[in-house]
Amino acid sequence: MRLAPYGNLDGDSGVTAYRTGPGFILVRFVDGATYLYTDAATGTRHVRHMQRLAETGRGLATYINRNVRGRYACRLH
Repeated sequence: MRLAPYGNLDGDSGVTAYRTGPGFILVRFVDGATYLYTDAATGTRHVRHMQRLAETGRGLATYINRNVRGRYACRLH
């Protein structure tokens, strides 16, 4: 599955890539781990906000660390 490169506008993000779709976001971190966040596991409000942050390339890792942490659907890699 192809992921889009994360913009990383601040230059120090723990996120390297992402993919969004209806009700989900996949996020790949610098350690190579990829996590699936879904409306059901993470909450619709959080997923929508994470999708917006991913598209803008700023704040995604910080948001995940502060607001969702371990509330992901599964770890893919």
